[in-house]
Amino acid sequence: MGDKSYPECRAQELFDEFVSSSTCRAALRSFSQLCEHLQLDRSGAERPLYRPIKRRLNYWKANALWAKLDRRAAQQEYQRARVCNNTTCVIIGAGPCGLRTAVELSFMGARVVLLEKRDSFSRNNVLHLWPFTIHDLRGLGAKKFHGKFCAGSIDHISIRQLQLVLLKVALLLGVEVHVNVEFKNLVEPPEDQLRQKVGWRMDVKPKSHPVNQLEFDVIIGADGRRNTLPV
Repeated sequence: MGDKSYPECRAQELFDEFVSSSTCRAALRSFSQLCEHLQLDRSGAERPLYRPIKRRLNYWKANALWAKLDRRAAQQEYQRARVCNNTTCVIIGAGPCGLRTAVELSFMGARVVLLEKRDSFSRNNVLHLWPFTIHDLRGLGAKKFHGKFCAGSIDHISIRQLQLVLLKVALLLGVEVHVNVEFKNLVEPPEDQLRQKVGWRMDVKPKSHPVNQLEFDVIIGADGRRNTLPV
């Protein structure tokens, strides 16, 4: 029996594809395939999501990444992912700020749903990174996903590459990322709450997308100057 037919080897291949993926679509696709191969129920999975992946994926190349995420998750401020337990947070925009916010909320134990109207990262503008930002990203495993990250005296990164790094971290933590979904408006709870309690929802494009029915506790606009979230 060849190695490629062995389930464990296939899981390792999918993990490598995910880590090395160079586009948003490729990262989403390879991560979905990895979770499917490991038979993970992402909708009801424990958070952070990387922990059940860690238990099912026996791969030495992943150990350094798990150690970094474990170390970050163990910070006292997160209270073992109980700070935002039973809280659903929606984030509009998968830019660096939106993705980094999604990562932080996930460590706090929230269910995080991130909406992005595009399915690609194309901004090659270069960002200068402050030392504390470099330290923060290294602690999230940035070098595992981008080997040249701040090597030597380099203290900058393209926005596209930074988004890719943060997207991969967010996926491992259990963030639900929906691309090609555009936020249009907030939907207030109905006044008549006697028969059925309905919370805040949103109107998105396409209308048929299931997040139209999602009830949430917190919504954060991270889509830049053309902010679509009403003030």
